[in-house]
Amino acid sequence: MTDLSLNNSGNNHSNSIPDLEEMPITRHLVILRRHLMKITALILLLFFCLLPFANQTYQWMSAPLRAQLPVSSSMIATDVTATFMAPFKLNFFVALMLAMPFVIYQLWAFVKPALYEKEQHLAIPLLVGSISLFYLGISFAYLVALPSILHFFISVSPDTVAPMTDINSYLSFCLKLFLVFGLTFEIPIITLILILIGVVSTQTLVEKRRFIIVGCFFVAMFATPPDALSMIMLAVPMWMLFELGLFFGKILEKRRSNTTST
Repeated sequence: MTDLSLNNSGNNHSNSIPDLEEMPITRHLVILRRHLMKITALILLLFFCLLPFANQTYQWMSAPLRAQLPVSSSMIATDVTATFMAPFKLNFFVALMLAMPFVIYQLWAFVKPALYEKEQHLAIPLLVGSISLFYLGISFAYLVALPSILHFFISVSPDTVAPMTDINSYLSFCLKLFLVFGLTFEIPIITLILILIGVVSTQTLVEKRRFIIVGCFFVAMFATPPDALSMIMLAVPMWMLFELGLFFGKILEKRRSNTTST
């Protein structure tokens, strides 16, 4: 009787193990859903708050192009719905960009319990730096790269051709450019993370510098419009940002070696 009860209790215990192992995963999914709902709610709130200003936002976006167009030219809409959909899509993009710090914070709050205290101290500056660099990349694309690229393309157009850009095509071009530059400006953060987790060392990066520089121009050739100016305006910042990440990586390695020696 005792053996039977022990066997039954053992079977009950073994049957309860999968439930106990599944519970943490279920709990994590519930927590993740809570964070995602907060992110979605904020993005929708910003989207509807900005919706009345969608046309003005598109006017702001198209200002660099309209400044380059001849007096007799204007932007056009080749689709019936384009006059509504282009500002609509831009409005969603702006809402997402404004919500990005909150999105990063919610993701950080989700993974924070799984990190050690030392990792948490390192993660906060990296998160702040990544958000700042992403905004800086978009600002550089809008204020510097976009006007220069548009001026180049319009200046080389034949005299017999009146440039009239479709509003949807222009929006797609700008959003692609913004995302490319925004992600490119994350290179220092990526470099630091790779050094921190031990994937590469600063010495290795210094030895491979010439190949990395060539890689910057190779990536820029495919990520930008097919002209030398666009490629240079992306490749050179990529190179400079890599050097910035390498500089801070050397500082981190020096601090790490000093801490280990003491």
